[in-house]
Amino acid sequence: MSSSSKPSLLRFLPAVGRWLLGLPLILSGFMILFHPMQAPPDMAVGAKAFSDALQHSGYMMPMIAIVLSLSGLLLVINRFVPLALLLLAPFFVNSVLFHSFLEPTGLPMAGVFALLVVALAWAYRGVFAAVLKAKNSTGP
Repeated sequence: MSSSSKPSLLRFLPAVGRWLLGLPLILSGFMILFHPMQAPPDMAVGAKAFSDALQHSGYMMPMIAIVLSLSGLLLVINRFVPLALLLLAPFFVNSVLFHSFLEPTGLPMAGVFALLVVALAWAYRGVFAAVLKAKNSTGP
Protein backbone atom coordinates (compact mmCIF):
# COMPACT_ATOMS: atom_id res chain seq x y z
CA MET A 1 0.00 0.00 0.00
CA SER A 2 1.47 3.33 -1.00
CA SER A 3 1.46 6.33 1.30
CA SER A 4 -0.82 8.25 -1.07
CA SER A 5 -3.63 5.72 -0.60
CA LYS A 6 -3.70 6.10 3.21
CA PRO A 7 -6.64 8.13 4.44
CA SER A 8 -5.54 11.56 5.58
CA LEU A 9 -6.55 12.98 8.92
CA LEU A 10 -7.06 16.30 7.14
CA ARG A 11 -10.32 15.02 5.73
CA PHE A 12 -11.84 15.28 9.23
CA LEU A 13 -10.97 18.97 9.70
CA PRO A 14 -14.14 20.36 8.05
CA ALA A 15 -16.30 18.12 10.23
CA VAL A 16 -14.43 19.21 13.36
CA GLY A 17 -14.76 22.85 12.29
CA ARG A 18 -18.48 22.43 11.67
CA TRP A 19 -18.98 21.04 15.18
CA LEU A 20 -16.69 23.60 16.84
CA LEU A 21 -18.66 26.40 15.20
CA GLY A 22 -22.12 24.82 15.14
CA LEU A 23 -22.55 23.75 18.77
CA PRO A 24 -21.73 27.15 20.33
CA LEU A 25 -24.01 28.83 17.77
CA ILE A 26 -26.93 26.58 18.66
CA LEU A 27 -26.37 27.14 22.38
CA SER A 28 -25.88 30.90 22.15
CA GLY A 29 -28.86 31.25 19.82
CA PHE A 30 -31.10 29.42 22.27
CA MET A 31 -29.72 31.47 25.17
CA ILE A 32 -30.48 34.72 23.34
CA LEU A 33 -33.94 33.52 22.36
CA PHE A 34 -35.09 31.99 25.64
CA HIS A 35 -33.00 33.78 28.25
CA PRO A 36 -32.13 37.29 27.02
CA MET A 37 -29.28 38.89 28.92
CA GLN A 38 -28.67 42.56 29.65
CA ALA A 39 -25.40 44.20 28.70
CA PRO A 40 -22.83 44.16 31.53
CA PRO A 41 -22.70 47.44 33.45
CA ASP A 42 -18.96 47.89 32.82
CA MET A 43 -19.39 47.69 29.04
CA ALA A 44 -18.06 50.61 26.99
CA VAL A 45 -20.62 53.36 26.38
CA GLY A 46 -20.81 52.91 22.59
CA ALA A 47 -21.04 49.13 22.88
CA LYS A 48 -23.79 49.38 25.49
CA ALA A 49 -25.76 51.82 23.32
CA PHE A 50 -25.46 49.49 20.33
CA SER A 51 -26.47 46.42 22.36
CA ASP A 52 -29.38 48.26 23.94
CA ALA A 53 -30.59 49.43 20.53
CA LEU A 54 -30.58 45.87 19.21
CA GLN A 55 -32.39 44.64 22.30
CA HIS A 56 -35.01 47.41 22.31
CA SER A 57 -35.80 47.09 18.60
CA GLY A 58 -37.94 44.10 19.54
CA TYR A 59 -37.07 42.01 16.49
CA MET A 60 -33.31 42.13 15.96
CA MET A 61 -32.15 39.90 18.83
CA PRO A 62 -34.79 37.21 18.18
CA MET A 63 -33.84 37.26 14.47
CA ILE A 64 -30.14 36.96 15.32
CA ALA A 65 -30.91 34.11 17.72
CA ILE A 66 -32.92 32.21 15.11
CA VAL A 67 -30.27 32.68 12.41
CA LEU A 68 -27.49 31.58 14.78
CA SER A 69 -29.42 28.53 16.00
CA LEU A 70 -30.57 27.46 12.54
CA SER A 71 -27.13 27.97 10.98
CA GLY A 72 -25.47 26.09 13.84
CA LEU A 73 -27.92 23.22 13.41
CA LEU A 74 -27.25 23.09 9.66
CA LEU A 75 -23.51 22.95 10.34
CA VAL A 76 -23.83 20.16 12.91
CA ILE A 77 -26.12 17.98 10.78
CA ASN A 78 -23.99 18.69 7.67
CA ARG A 79 -26.87 19.95 5.54
CA PHE A 80 -26.86 23.16 3.50
CA VAL A 81 -23.46 24.07 4.98
CA PRO A 82 -22.65 26.73 2.33
CA LEU A 83 -26.02 28.39 3.01
CA ALA A 84 -25.29 28.37 6.75
CA LEU A 85 -21.90 29.97 6.11
CA LEU A 86 -23.50 32.66 3.94
CA LEU A 87 -26.04 33.41 6.67
CA LEU A 88 -23.29 33.63 9.29
CA ALA A 89 -20.84 35.79 7.35
CA PRO A 90 -22.52 39.17 8.03
CA PHE A 91 -22.94 38.31 11.70
CA PHE A 92 -19.26 37.51 12.17
CA VAL A 93 -18.06 40.50 10.14
CA ASN A 94 -20.18 42.68 12.43
CA SER A 95 -18.93 40.81 15.50
CA VAL A 96 -15.27 41.39 14.62
CA LEU A 97 -15.92 45.06 13.83
CA PHE A 98 -18.01 45.56 17.00
CA HIS A 99 -15.23 44.15 19.14
CA SER A 100 -12.53 45.99 17.19
CA PHE A 101 -14.11 49.42 17.59
CA LEU A 102 -16.50 49.30 20.54
CA GLU A 103 -15.63 46.49 22.98
CA PRO A 104 -12.12 45.06 22.43
CA THR A 105 -12.33 42.54 25.28
CA GLY A 106 -14.32 40.11 23.11
CA LEU A 107 -12.09 40.41 20.04
CA PRO A 108 -10.06 37.21 20.57
CA MET A 109 -13.20 35.04 20.73
CA ALA A 110 -14.83 36.87 17.81
CA GLY A 111 -11.62 36.35 15.86
CA VAL A 112 -11.55 32.62 16.59
CA PHE A 113 -15.13 32.16 15.39
CA ALA A 114 -14.56 34.36 12.33
CA LEU A 115 -11.50 32.24 11.45
CA LEU A 116 -13.61 29.10 11.75
CA VAL A 117 -16.13 30.59 9.30
CA VAL A 118 -13.33 31.52 6.87
CA ALA A 119 -11.71 28.07 7.20
CA LEU A 120 -15.02 26.34 6.50
CA ALA A 121 -15.70 28.66 3.56
CA TRP A 122 -12.27 27.68 2.22
CA ALA A 123 -13.11 23.99 2.66
CA TYR A 124 -16.30 24.56 0.63
CA ARG A 125 -14.66 26.98 -1.83
CA GLY A 126 -15.76 24.96 -4.84
CA VAL A 127 -19.38 25.73 -3.99
CA PHE A 128 -18.66 29.46 -3.79
CA ALA A 129 -16.77 29.63 -7.10
CA ALA A 130 -19.84 30.69 -9.11
CA VAL A 131 -20.75 33.35 -6.54
CA LEU A 132 -17.31 34.91 -6.92
CA LYS A 133 -17.45 35.10 -10.74
CA ALA A 134 -17.85 38.62 -12.13
CA LYS A 135 -20.45 37.56 -14.70
CA ASN A 136 -22.83 34.65 -14.49
CA SER A 137 -25.57 33.45 -16.78
CA THR A 138 -29.12 33.11 -15.54
CA GLY A 139 -31.09 29.90 -15.28
CA PRO A 140 -29.96 26.30 -14.98
